[in-house]
Amino acid sequence: MTIPAVDERSATRRTKDEEIAAEPPLPPLALPADATPAPVESHLGKLRRPVAVAGVVENGLVRPLDPAVKLPEHARVIIVASETI
Repeated sequence: MTIPAVDERSATRRTKDEEIAAEPPLPPLALPADATPAPVESHLGKLRRPVAVAGVVENGLVRPLDPAVKLPEHARVIIVASETI
């Protein structure tokens, strides 16, 4: 048996959570009768997969440490910084 945790939410947050929980559920999507189901993975496969590479930021530009890595122009990157040098 699990022991319930103490609710540490503020009164405002608790009220907002109760309002969200009280909302009626969304109606089902209006799909045509001949629509075929497809797994979510088929949609996600169309997107580019994220790639993590080690790099440095110099003057606002991201430079991968591995010279074999080529990023497409206007590529979106996530920069994770470390305080250690």
